[in-house]
Amino acid sequence: MTFTVAIVGRPNVGKSTLFNRLVGKRLALVDDQPGVTRDRREGDAYLFDCRFRIIDTAGLEEAFDGSLEARMRRQTERAVEESDLVIMVIDARVGVMPIDEHFAKYLRRGKTPIALMANKCEGKVGEEGLMEAYSLGLGEPIPFSAEHGLGSSDLYDVIKEHMTRAVEEKASSDGFEKSEPVKPAPETEAPATEAKAVEESDSEDDEYPEDEFEGFEDDGEGRGPLQLAIVGRPNVGKSTLINKLIDEDRLLTGPEAGITRDAIAIEWEYRGKPLKLVDTAGLRRRSKIEDKVEKLSASDTIRALKYAQVVALVLDADGVLEKQDLTIARTVIDEGRALVIVVNKWDTCKDKDAVMQRVKDRLQTSLPQVKGIPVVTISALKGHKLNKMLDTVFDIYDVWNIRLPTAGLNRWLAELIERHPPPAPGGRRIKLKYITQARTRPPTFAISCSLPEDLPASYTRFLENNLRETFDMPGVPLRMHMKKGDNPYAGKKKRN
Repeated sequence: MTFTVAIVGRPNVGKSTLFNRLVGKRLALVDDQPGVTRDRREGDAYLFDCRFRIIDTAGLEEAFDGSLEARMRRQTERAVEESDLVIMVIDARVGVMPIDEHFAKYLRRGKTPIALMANKCEGKVGEEGLMEAYSLGLGEPIPFSAEHGLGSSDLYDVIKEHMTRAVEEKASSDGFEKSEPVKPAPETEAPATEAKAVEESDSEDDEYPEDEFEGFEDDGEGRGPLQLAIVGRPNVGKSTLINKLIDEDRLLTGPEAGITRDAIAIEWEYRGKPLKLVDTAGLRRRSKIEDKVEKLSASDTIRALKYAQVVALVLDADGVLEKQDLTIARTVIDEGRALVIVVNKWDTCKDKDAVMQRVKDRLQTSLPQVKGIPVVTISALKGHKLNKMLDTVFDIYDVWNIRLPTAGLNRWLAELIERHPPPAPGGRRIKLKYITQARTRPPTFAISCSLPEDLPASYTRFLENNLRETFDMPGVPLRMHMKKGDNPYAGKKKRN
């Protein structure tokens, strides 16, 4: 089994900062304002020689109605039930609050072991709060500083103790020897002697490192699961779509726009094929984004898009391919990712023929650089045509990974040049000598050209379109580079 640890606590006590420190990367969004985290996020953590699965949760709040806070609470409760250890975090600088006492009583009623952590204990300011933590009745608190990594050895002792106890319980229940190890979470990095320090910056231009989207290589055959990013404007049904696919209320949904903030990756299988579904925050026009957290969410979405292999752009049937949708689509194409247009809420659409015609017209006029982008109509709420959408995703993924033989490419180039030779600007003839596929993902081709700087861009587009049509590669971006060969006689001295 994989040992799992859940981090819980009231809002703004440093749960996401602790999560980032234990996974060694900045995956979870962090900000000074409370309530940034909403969906629970999972990651592979390590602390010295301990490897385990860790879950970051939303701040616990006293809400039991149909509000967003109540839905967040239910997600946290589910994380507690699925965990082998719960780390309850309090803010030592503020001390024990009444809501901390309330949730401590709630956790004590459960069966999951609990470890109490007093965060923000750097300096003398947190000493009083550390002493107050004993009153919660959860045992000796762990003095810690998630921001600076102080107290890692104490945290290691607690986690190691519970992992060893889990091994013994597993061995006794299954009749195995006590030496049977707990299966660690999949390794993503080499072990470190201590969790990496992660500096939390307020800069909105900070770049995010490779995270759960790693394992993707731009060249060669695909390794690992297909990474499918679900993107679109706010409130078009992205989270509902993923929940319906996996048949579980894994992500927060509701009538409110902008519920999703973090890009959440979920591993899943479709007909025996591994998938990594990535739910993202809705993207609005930059000029309309003023809130700092929304800016961080938008950056997280762009990061997920860059590390995806196939991107499903979800549209609302009542407003298909508006200006913001086209901006997202161009970003996907510029990044070289395979694109699938998914028109959601098709069951509520009144004039289906007019909507489909509008989609085709907009794609033809606004995205002429990539012809044949597949369009799928679905209903995420009712589960209509979801299999067709996934079949289309895998089909375009195969095209995105296509490798063409060099001999066939050169026969195509010779026949094309014979019918439509390149122009001769200024009377200078341009020779296209040789073509080869340099890489895949997306398909990238290199052509040996005598005068690449003089070849018009219109002729390059003509080559791309003809290549796409001849070798049946619809809907994926192509890269074509013109390279001038080296002069074999350059730099040599003339013989007398």
